[in-house]
Amino acid sequence: MHKGKIKKLVRERGFGFISDDDGRELFFHQSGLVGLTFEGLTEGQEVTFEVESSPKGPRAVNIAIPK
Repeated sequence: MHKGKIKKLVRERGFGFISDDDGRELFFHQSGLVGLTFEGLTEGQEVTFEVESSPKGPRAVNIAIPK
């Protein structure tokens, strides 16, 4: 699991970007959330996630709030 923060949310389109602890910026879609609602996310919020490959590059999936 990786750690990072929500950098930007594009609410009207259902996606956003996470800045990870290594300084990478990763795309995520609301379908990658686990136990969260997209509407409940805030910019700057800490999250944990996994990274998978996609045709457009790496993206964050299995996004959750750290316990």
